Amino acid sequence: MKMIFAIVRPKNVYEVNNALAEAGFAASSKWTVTGRGRQQGIQVGEVVYEEMTKNLLMIAADDEDKNEIIDIIMDAAQTGETGNSGDGKIFVLPIEESYTISSQSKDD
Repeated sequence: MKMIFAIVRPKNVYEVNNALAEAGFAASSKWTVTGRGRQQGIQVGEVVYEEMTKNLLMIAADDEDKNEIIDIIMDAAQTGETGNSGDGKIFVLPIEESYTISSQSKDD
């Protein structure tokens, strides 16, 4: 299994979650996070915003579904025809084990 962390613009979270659900990947967790990427914030007039609010989606996925989920997120989260700086980032990590609390059992 893989854990997919996707940092996306807040305005795109609904589109990303809908696209994932339509493809059969409805389960995710979401957090509001702040930070900055390579662009190191943005300047609007005289004001510099060093940290931007984003949403972090966490999705546990079977290995064979990883690439499809990543493609869905990238398509739904990209702004404009060619994308823009700050559209987001995706990280993929291995999951060694998982457990279901209600049944107190190790997942297969």
